[in-house]
Amino acid sequence: MTDFAALLPRLEALLDRFAAATPTAPDWKTVRAARWSARDNALKPIRHPQRVALKDLLAIDEQKRRVDANTRQFVEGRPANNVLLTGARGSGKSSLVKAVHAKYAARGLRLIEVDKAGLPALPDLFDLLADADYRFIVFIDDLTFGEHEPGYASLKAALDGSLAGPSDNVLIYATSNRRHLMPEYMAENLETKHLGGEVHPGEAIEEKISLSDRFGLWVSFHVMDQETYLAVARHWAAALGAPADDAAFERAALQWSLGRGARNGRVAWQFARDWAGSR
Repeated sequence: MTDFAALLPRLEALLDRFAAATPTAPDWKTVRAARWSARDNALKPIRHPQRVALKDLLAIDEQKRRVDANTRQFVEGRPANNVLLTGARGSGKSSLVKAVHAKYAARGLRLIEVDKAGLPALPDLFDLLADADYRFIVFIDDLTFGEHEPGYASLKAALDGSLAGPSDNVLIYATSNRRHLMPEYMAENLETKHLGGEVHPGEAIEEKISLSDRFGLWVSFHVMDQETYLAVARHWAAALGAPADDAAFERAALQWSLGRGARNGRVAWQFARDWAGSR
């Protein structure tokens, strides 16, 4: 009896450690978005997720149509694809994911943000979500890989090829500035072979393409021209209650974009905030 009494505190401590290591899900009735913490092996509720309206995302109508259609199919329980959104920085890739989540959250869609450090734990996350009566988008933002990063193989297996893949109530939406998610080098093109008039990429290129190929839907974003940039800037300025119909506004907007070295929706939004705040 004495030996058992001495052992009891150690058993309790061991059980506490096991319970802490077992991930738990938040109450999805009240939590609409969460962040997966690799350090804590847990889902952390995002109490005030950023809300973006589809109507405020200008000059990407085709991209909105495709991602919205895919998300609607998913929410309605119909077949849908994992999505890779690629292209110019600041062009609305992340905002579009947030916007479709905001649109369908009331219909049971939940958003879970995962960074690269959390990718090896995707099977644990999938197990946690499998029996929930909700639909989940696992959102991986600004995704790129260096050579031999462990998260690359984890994501590749999660998308296609692993027994521990996601259940039917989970999709993966990822954004990246790189179409193939990894740096590509000129030397790799030297491996390309021409056989019978056909082009056969080398093994290094094939390996890099193999990850992006596992996303069923590719959506590309492009750099804005000047007129589109000004139209977006005017939209946001008007939404913030600032005048945006004179030459001074246009001149300031263009100077702002030159200072940032880019014309895109993010730069237009940042300029409009500065313009509206200084009126």
